[in-house]
Amino acid sequence: MLIGQDTTRVRTLEDLLGPGMSARLDRLDLLSRKVFGGKLPGERRSRRRGRSVEFDDFRSYVPGDDLRHVDWNVLARLEKLVVKLFREDEDLALHLVVDASASMNAGEPSKILAAHRIAMALGYIGLVNRARVIATTFGTGRTTTLRALRGRTSIERLAEFLLASAREGTERGVGEGARTGATGGVFEGAMRAVARSRSGRGVVVLASDMLVRPEEAAAGLSYLAGSAGFESFVLQTLSPGEVAPETLVERGVVGDLRLMDAETGRAAEVTITGDVIRAYKRNFERHQGALVRACAARSITHVLVPTTTGADELILRSLRARRLVG
Repeated sequence: MLIGQDTTRVRTLEDLLGPGMSARLDRLDLLSRKVFGGKLPGERRSRRRGRSVEFDDFRSYVPGDDLRHVDWNVLARLEKLVVKLFREDEDLALHLVVDASASMNAGEPSKILAAHRIAMALGYIGLVNRARVIATTFGTGRTTTLRALRGRTSIERLAEFLLASAREGTERGVGEGARTGATGGVFEGAMRAVARSRSGRGVVVLASDMLVRPEEAAAGLSYLAGSAGFESFVLQTLSPGEVAPETLVERGVVGDLRLMDAETGRAAEVTITGDVIRAYKRNFERHQGALVRACAARSITHVLVPTTTGADELILRSLRARRLVG
């Protein structure tokens, strides 16, 4: 269903990040509950303590500690048992998965632009902290993956990939999803491709409106959950009118309307009434309930992100609270 389209276009890295955002992102790092081994030696310093060669701190000895880590010089001088702590090398991969299907090219602000901006902000954090960053877009008739990048010098390359995807998604006409094959089964196929990728394991962030059938959503999410190395987040990107359709009525979207399916181009004649709005909200709540339960059953973190959410609020508050960044 088309609910108004945003004509905003993004052409530069600053359009994706927003002015001054990069300085705030420089102070953040990716977090994970796991330390991942990958194809490359760990090039980023983990916040976890382990057994690398880089000394970090001392702590008091407790029974069961490895005696090889006792500092015998401190024992001789202070007659106190302490053990050495070391930084653990971590090879963390961040896999960004962005929905660029036709249903995302709707809303005010645009869902497709919001999703690409989320991906750019998180990718920026990963790159400046030496994580391996992989980006995948799907929903345009094909699934496209940008190979693993690392380091601040790769920021422009990631921006180019996301800008091209955003442009392609926003320029696609109504119903082109059906002509390009970007309809049923695409979500499940894209998640299968991500789960089977050889880009390593790590944190997966999916930015999508998740407007797919509940059974397809569950099947796709199962691929992510079935890969033991993934710690997955679903950032469900929806426009205000999808979450609260009464706001559309307040803006004058009332009476007899002809609604077009963004994916297939099929049309439906409807009359917007209070009963129709209430029925929509009931169906929306059922859809959301099924999605939240599917995520919870697979230990996937679900975050609802209205497109009106600013980058500061999302990155610096919501995702910090859920321990994706810190």
